[in-house]
Amino acid sequence: MNRINKLFQEKKNIISIYYTAGYPNLGDTVAIAEELERSGADLLEIGFPYSDPVADGPVIQASSKAALDAGMTLELLFEQLKDLRKTVSIPVLLMGYVNPLLQYGVANFCKSCAEVGVDGCIVPDLPMAEYEELYAADFKAYDLTNIFLVTPQTAPERIQKIDGLSNGFIYLLSSSATTGQNLSVSEGTEAYFSRIADLKLKNPTMIGFGISSKETFDKACQYANGAIIGTAFVKSLKADDVSGSVKEFMKTFKP
Repeated sequence: MNRINKLFQEKKNIISIYYTAGYPNLGDTVAIAEELERSGADLLEIGFPYSDPVADGPVIQASSKAALDAGMTLELLFEQLKDLRKTVSIPVLLMGYVNPLLQYGVANFCKSCAEVGVDGCIVPDLPMAEYEELYAADFKAYDLTNIFLVTPQTAPERIQKIDGLSNGFIYLLSSSATTGQNLSVSEGTEAYFSRIADLKLKNPTMIGFGISSKETFDKACQYANGAIIGTAFVKSLKADDVSGSVKEFMKTFKP
C-alpha cells in the first residue's frame, strides 16, 4: 500500500500544505518539508515553478518567479530531493504545469519521482485523455499517483471517469477562480459538494482553493476528507526565519 492510500485509511481531516520549491530561498525546499512534518502537516504538495502559472493567484505567481529567478529547475529540484526520505515520512506530491514536465520527459519525470520517493503529482493542465492514452503507463510503471482536479462545472460523467482513473484522492476546487480566493460556502457551493457526495466515489476527496484559516479548513472538512492550503502558507513564509514562520503558521491548524 502506498503512503497516500495509507494516510487516507488512517486519518480524517487531513491537512495538506502546498509550497513552491526554491522559495523563499533556493535551498529551502527540503527544510520546509521537514518542518511541516514536525509541525503536523499530513501531506505535502511541492510546486515546481513555471514562467506562466495561469491558474495561480498573485502570491503563488510571485513565489514561482522568485524561485525561477534564483535558479530553480526540475533538475535542481530532484537533486534537492535525493535524500528526502531520510528525514520526511509523510506523502509528498509534486505539483506544476505540463510544459516543464514535457520538456523534462514524462517517463524521465516519473523515474526521477520514484528515485527520490515522491508519491505522485498534480498537473492541472494535463488533459485527462492525453494522460490516459500517452502517460498512464509511465505513472503505473513507477507506482505514481496522478491527482485529477474537479471544479463546480465538471460534469458527473467526467467525475466518474476521473474516479475510475484515480488511485489516491480527487482534488475538489472550491471554485473555478485562480488560487488565493477565500473559501465562501454559498448555497451553490454546498450543492456542488453535496452533488459530489451523492456520487459515492471510491476515492477520497480533498478541497482546495480558498483555505486560509482554521475556520475555512474545518468548513471544508465537513464536505471532504481534508483540505489543501497553499496561498496563505506561501504568503506566511519569511526568508530570514523559514523554520519559525512554518511553525507559527501551523499553530493555527495544529495548536
